[in-house]
Amino acid sequence: MNFAGKDIFELFGKTISNINPGVSFNEAIAELLNCKGKIITSGMGKAGNAMLKFSSILCSLGFPSAYLHPGESAHGDLGLIGKDDILFLASTSGQTREILEIIDLSRNINVGSIIGITSHKDSPLREKVDIVIDMGPIQEAKVSDDFDLPPTTSILVMLAITDAIAILMARAKGVTKEDYSKYHHGGYLGKQARREI
Repeated sequence: MNFAGKDIFELFGKTISNINPGVSFNEAIAELLNCKGKIITSGMGKAGNAMLKFSSILCSLGFPSAYLHPGESAHGDLGLIGKDDILFLASTSGQTREILEIIDLSRNINVGSIIGITSHKDSPLREKVDIVIDMGPIQEAKVSDDFDLPPTTSILVMLAITDAIAILMARAKGVTKEDYSKYHHGGYLGKQARREI
């Protein structure tokens, strides 16, 4: 059996190189740069892992952010959100019940604005958020000819889009290596940022 996985890597590479999120991508960056509060990220399952990482890189670049688990939001954690905050959600299908619910609950407490990343054209999320970043059509990596359900390509696309947003925000804000060393003080990267290596 060949475990090289060339077809998988080719699928991943082709999909990422074809990302074209459109005008809304720039609109989202402008909105995030004007945020007066925190950038609250959220997603369910594997998308949640991607959004947790997005929140982490934002913080390391000096943009206040926190991850809100959508399942916990209905049990008191929604108190994290304030009126000056931006809620940034990700759902490939845009049909995830917890994600749609957190949008409605956040509207009830007057969240500043809501940005969503989704793929499906019939995604209910598209109608509920203020800015939609379109992932484009997604083909997940195939386990077998009739089994391609595990989120793989879709999560790579979410990571690529949100990493690009974070870097472009940092460029726009003029974040320096010295700034980064203050937010990311520990470990190898902290030492590099402080020029100790």
